[in-house]
Amino acid sequence: KPVVFTFSLFALRSTTAFHTHTTMGRTDAPANVHSPSDSSTILAETATDKESSSSSSSSSSSRQHEEEDAADDRITILGFGSLLSEKSSRLTFPNLTNFRLGRVPNYRRVFCHPASIFFQRGIADLDSLQISSLSTEYEEGHPGFVVSIYEVPNEGMMVNDIPSQAYLEREEEFDIIRVPFAELNENKVASSKTGIICARSTDEAYLKRWGVDRFNENYKRFGLDTIWGWSKDSGIRPCAVYLRHCYLSAKSMGDVCLDSFLDETFLADRTTTIREYLETHPEILETEPPPELASRYGG
Repeated sequence: KPVVFTFSLFALRSTTAFHTHTTMGRTDAPANVHSPSDSSTILAETATDKESSSSSSSSSSSRQHEEEDAADDRITILGFGSLLSEKSSRLTFPNLTNFRLGRVPNYRRVFCHPASIFFQRGIADLDSLQISSLSTEYEEGHPGFVVSIYEVPNEGMMVNDIPSQAYLEREEEFDIIRVPFAELNENKVASSKTGIICARSTDEAYLKRWGVDRFNENYKRFGLDTIWGWSKDSGIRPCAVYLRHCYLSAKSMGDVCLDSFLDETFLADRTTTIREYLETHPEILETEPPPELASRYGG
């Protein structure tokens, strides 16, 4: 069987061990969380919390997956944002094969954290807080969302279930964890099918992995004092160019995928769906990227 991984365009792990179910970060930071006086007060969770959430059974499962992954030369990717479309996926993985759709249950897809790359590319709008990228977070019983599934060569991306340094560099702010998934032609999730999905992490984990200098370079110089500390009522909104990109990607895959993106993707309040948001802000779908980014952010 192929090794299975899931991530969005901006996905990465921030720990050295995967957990089948991890406790996601807090979302109860102050409303003005993008400018706190002490960034340590808005950390979404602590490394200790992550360690205590791992059971002996999940550790055994992790060891089993490590043995399986080490023997495989291909990885199965599950995309949930811009990588929902084959066109967009091929920009990152030109040698992908067997593109199809599936579903991940018990996780929420949410716009709740800023992505440094949006600022670096000049498509973020801090004044209106249209700066957010997508992530996922665990919630038992949540219906989940549709994902794309495809295989790519494991050319130095993962070694013994651990992302390579190059992989981490590209996908810097996320926690990558194993989750069960089902293909759309199946009636239920098969326990034997698990993949890696990019989930919310913490400011503390980012600082531990990359250090303060990198945080200052990628976030603080753009006026941000937190990545993962945005509260439900913070007002953070999707980056318009990126949201349009994800919408077009989902639309290209048909009604099932598009409806899932519209109705099973949420703003930071965890209540407002993207369908409702776009009905209020239809101009977003007319927000085209700069000409030099037209191909990358064109669905």
